[in-house]
Amino acid sequence: MKSFEDIEALAIEKKGGAAQLSALMAEHNGPKTPEELETIGDDRWLSMFTKTIFQAGFSWKVIEKKWPGFEEAFEGFDTARLAFLPDEAFEALLNNKAIVRNAMKIKSVQANAIFLRDLAEAHGSASKFFARYPVEEQIGLMDILKKRGSRLGGNSGQYALRFMGKETFILSRDVVNALIRENVIGNESMSKKNLIAIQEAFNHWRSTSGRSLNEISRILAFSVG
Repeated sequence: MKSFEDIEALAIEKKGGAAQLSALMAEHNGPKTPEELETIGDDRWLSMFTKTIFQAGFSWKVIEKKWPGFEEAFEGFDTARLAFLPDEAFEALLNNKAIVRNAMKIKSVQANAIFLRDLAEAHGSASKFFARYPVEEQIGLMDILKKRGSRLGGNSGQYALRFMGKETFILSRDVVNALIRENVIGNESMSKKNLIAIQEAFNHWRSTSGRSLNEISRILAFSVG
């Protein structure tokens, strides 16, 4: 496994120079502080979970364009209301042309509202839970999203964390290919063994480079293509 300095040098070469890489890195905001994350309303977590779920396998631009309609249709993503969504409200959503009418994804909104309310009951708010979860143990958080949330396994949950401001790596295809190249993992499988190895590698690069998980995963991706 190369030092992160060597990986960054490879990314600089791939992107045509340090200035070009810096410009690409500047296109996205860095992670929020735990204190900033704690102030976010739980309705915003449900909104973002829903957005990344609907974006999966679909045009992100279409979902973004339709998003005001989603916010209206789901009444601001109030977790208390959506946790107890009656059948007639579900049927109305299935016929609402302002949103993408995918029954399974619409159902996931209620399941994730319940998940977030459970976190709020245990931790004061879902935001406090996410804010305080150690970034050095992201694979544990990913497991919670997969097992307790709905359709939040894989990249959907990772993107939601990133977009909300949680310090997060994203296991995109390019990142996984970079990890294989660096002999962190031997294949694309997201087995428990591979996930542990991935977390250890990111933690090592984070401590030696001073960069956030966000930056590390982006630079890994840039070092591939």
